[in-house]
Amino acid sequence: MRPTVTLKLATSLDGRIATASGESRWITGEPARLQGHRLRAAHDAILVGVETVLADDPELTARLPGRTVDQPLRVVLDSRLRTPPSSKVAGENTLILTAAEPVAVGAAEVRQVAAEHGRPTIPAVLAALADFGVRSLLIEGGGQVAASFLRAGAVDRIEWLRAPILLGDEGRPGVAGLPLLKLSDAPTFRRLAVEPLGDDLWERYEKRQ
Repeated sequence: MRPTVTLKLATSLDGRIATASGESRWITGEPARLQGHRLRAAHDAILVGVETVLADDPELTARLPGRTVDQPLRVVLDSRLRTPPSSKVAGENTLILTAAEPVAVGAAEVRQVAAEHGRPTIPAVLAALADFGVRSLLIEGGGQVAASFLRAGAVDRIEWLRAPILLGDEGRPGVAGLPLLKLSDAPTFRRLAVEPLGDDLWERYEKRQ
């Protein structure tokens, strides 16, 4: 059985995760960022694309004040193995899934999976994670990764942290292109809750069956 997939978005009101120059720290406020760490702690694995690693060098760990938590598996989608061995994720408790022939990347585990057009397929990614015992997966970015899971119909839930700012269409979208010709083809979700977190909003959705 594949993992349950949750897409976490931290965006402006108009769905942007960064300015045109790539500046993204911090769009949301501290309460929303703390909630993001709670979401990490509640999942078996966190997944990002290599572009996020190259742009932000994230730790991808759950950090909660006064609490020691079991750290989720860190997963990087990296079609051509561009993850720097010096990056924070290139250590233990990291799985890099690639379309390329595996080579060593720091202390991370590297696994080649089935690919199309040079990119790992989402079913192959989910199957590999299931082999690692992952039952719940949190996707944290960026826009291309979010769109690929949505196009595959693999997003079960959305946790959306939305800040009261506008970045315009020059900003980088939280979800990249979904080549839809009809509204009926759009991924559709049911809103579960809306809650204020400081100046931000935390919106929760689940996939309509």
